[in-house]
Amino acid sequence: MVRPTLSTDSSAPSSISADVLVVGVRPGADGAPATIAQPATTPFSALDDLDLAAIGATGAKDQLVRIPAVGVDAASIALIGLGSGTDAAAYRSAAGSAVRQLPHAASIALALPTDTDALAEAALEGAALGAYAFTRHKGAGTTGPTRGDQRVTVLAPSAAADAAVRPAIVADAASLVRDLVNTAAGDLGPQDVADVAAGLASDLPLTVEVLDEQALEEQGFGGILGVGRGSARPPRLVVVRYAPESATKHLALVGKGITFDSGGLSLKPAASMLGMKTDMTGAATVLAATVAAARLGLDVRVTAWLALAENMPSGTATRPGDVLTLKNGKTVEVTNTDAEGRLVLGDGMAAASLEQPDAIVDVATLTGAQVVALGDRTTGLMGSDDLVAKVRAVAEGVSEPIWPMPLPEELDARLASDVADMVNATVGNPAGGMLLAGKFLERFVGEGIPWAHLDIAGPSEHKGGGYGWLGKGATGVMVRTLIALAEDLQSE
Repeated sequence: MVRPTLSTDSSAPSSISADVLVVGVRPGADGAPATIAQPATTPFSALDDLDLAAIGATGAKDQLVRIPAVGVDAASIALIGLGSGTDAAAYRSAAGSAVRQLPHAASIALALPTDTDALAEAALEGAALGAYAFTRHKGAGTTGPTRGDQRVTVLAPSAAADAAVRPAIVADAASLVRDLVNTAAGDLGPQDVADVAAGLASDLPLTVEVLDEQALEEQGFGGILGVGRGSARPPRLVVVRYAPESATKHLALVGKGITFDSGGLSLKPAASMLGMKTDMTGAATVLAATVAAARLGLDVRVTAWLALAENMPSGTATRPGDVLTLKNGKTVEVTNTDAEGRLVLGDGMAAASLEQPDAIVDVATLTGAQVVALGDRTTGLMGSDDLVAKVRAVAEGVSEPIWPMPLPEELDARLASDVADMVNATVGNPAGGMLLAGKFLERFVGEGIPWAHLDIAGPSEHKGGGYGWLGKGATGVMVRTLIALAEDLQSE
């Protein structure tokens, strides 16, 4: 991953030396012309005579208009639309949008109305997020942005030396998720993810335990084994632990890590199979959040359970109708091998429950029903009422769209099996598919342990044009929420 060098500066906008000076534009109220938003540091008059209407600058979100330098030391000026928002979300989005749209600028100064430390931090975070670029699979001779060489400065009245530390760590966590998810599945099997985790832990206060197929068999992880046995690349359960001695709270994070999902013997159609390298986003997310907790030095214990398998069809693959025994001893009749995520999560959640954490949060690209219900940007949230409320508040605080969904009791009847404790899917009855998956997972949470389930099937990948700090590809959704949740738990 690469990101620009981040800093703050309290200098006047006109005196900043940069390739591009970014200034905010706010739309006019009730049809009035757009206006320049005064930067946070000193009054700025260089653009007082600029006719915004004449150059088409409306102040709309994501609109970027480049103009020659006028009355400033910067080489050029970019006007970025702020929209109507004035909170941290607005400035995170505007800063990220500007940086995303200026990939070749060696130095960028953001002269936005970031007049508090919180707003400056949001702009720094947005800038780092917006600078993301994935180039691993680009061929020789390909030219692209040199993001690692960029310098981004946020103008703010208080230019603290450590102001960029947390935004950089948070952005690095999101970039780690995006790098892993954007990597081709042929280059990232279960053991490869385990190797990445071990490498990240080498210079941090983290321990990594990797359970191979033999250990999974010996310890009763029938779900992970059942999903992964059709692949030539065997499954893994990776446990990453951050455990500061003074911590009194323990957050367990469980991530679905299907490094490629063909559907197994319940084979997906060709069009549905494309992009299934992203089905390990949950595992990448919980790994990145735990790494960030260690880098931030949080006073909370965090354990990530990465349930990793490749779901492939072969002569050794699990068949529809087979029965698997998961970690907590419950048996599952596999009615659909393409409903595999809940099987590996069930194992991970049962194992996490044995440690009696203060909360379990699982993250998964779990159901197409989530996309149908909530679209491409809003995460589905289910689980224990109190933890659901906490996660929702934390997610809204970092501007990650989320919406709570019910876990209706009547769905329990649909999970009944004639030959096992439950089925993993109700083939032919798609009603409430996201909720049914939640009801399945609920059975693998230890008694009395608060639990939240995040279905990120839609928000995990952005397929359209860029907006805010997001470009096309993996989004890193919910990693910022999990970091904020860990910070919240340490303060309790």
